[in-house]
Amino acid sequence: MKHLHFKRNIAPAAAAAALALATLPAAAADWSDTSIGFRTGNHFGEPFGVNDIHKNIFSLTHVDGVKWGSNFFNVDLLQSDNKDSEAQEAYIVYRFTLDLEKTTGTKFAWGPIRGTGITAGFDWNTKNDPGYASKKRMLVLGPTFSMDVPGFLNAGIYLLDESNKPVGIASRYTYKTHAMLGLSWGIPLGGSGWAFEGFADWIASKGKDEFGGDTAAEFNFDGQVMYDVGAPMGMGKGKLKAGVEYQYWRNKFGNPYRGPAGPGAFAKTPMLRVEYHF
Repeated sequence: MKHLHFKRNIAPAAAAAALALATLPAAAADWSDTSIGFRTGNHFGEPFGVNDIHKNIFSLTHVDGVKWGSNFFNVDLLQSDNKDSEAQEAYIVYRFTLDLEKTTGTKFAWGPIRGTGITAGFDWNTKNDPGYASKKRMLVLGPTFSMDVPGFLNAGIYLLDESNKPVGIASRYTYKTHAMLGLSWGIPLGGSGWAFEGFADWIASKGKDEFGGDTAAEFNFDGQVMYDVGAPMGMGKGKLKAGVEYQYWRNKFGNPYRGPAGPGAFAKTPMLRVEYHF
């Protein structure tokens, strides 16, 4: 059970975020979906380290629609094997999208776009590995376009303001403000019970890193093919899903894999995934 226990310097922040989410008044949301999940794989990578790291990842995800837009919250708790010093990480993402049609009464839809919003939010992480020990803080702002497809497909253009304070850095270092093109989707495959879900981000170079090296443009694709296994078991539609996931992450966190960061900055990771919705 050693690998499933998160140390005290990580767990409180994640637990506090989860508690805050759980205490939101249910009546505030027009609709909502909350899930817990688990995924595992053997080919994760870390910059300046190795790839083929085994990780177990536990997640809590919440999405809802409110009067003026929608909220998205996710926390991942990641546990590495001894190739990554048995490190533990918490990574939290929050986004709020302000729906321009709901707030102005004017339609912001044309062609393949069925809705437009302004998205703001943050990423927050902490990791306790001995070599780098990331403490990322990132603010996100930009327009999001909802495409007219079954399920959902959102595309956004965002500005990122990111900083970090790893081991060996006396004060928090802020990177150059940079851009991101982001996609997220959840598309049912007819009435088969299968769905294609995931996200893809292209992130521009953020200038020099905290050690004076050049960063590189980053590409992170994470796609899942999930089956609604709960429906034929009588649990109700969308309650229990299982499937496979694949992550293709080139120049992870902006570290050039052809530079000092090495092959650990280019991960190609198949995973097994299961999630329960309530």
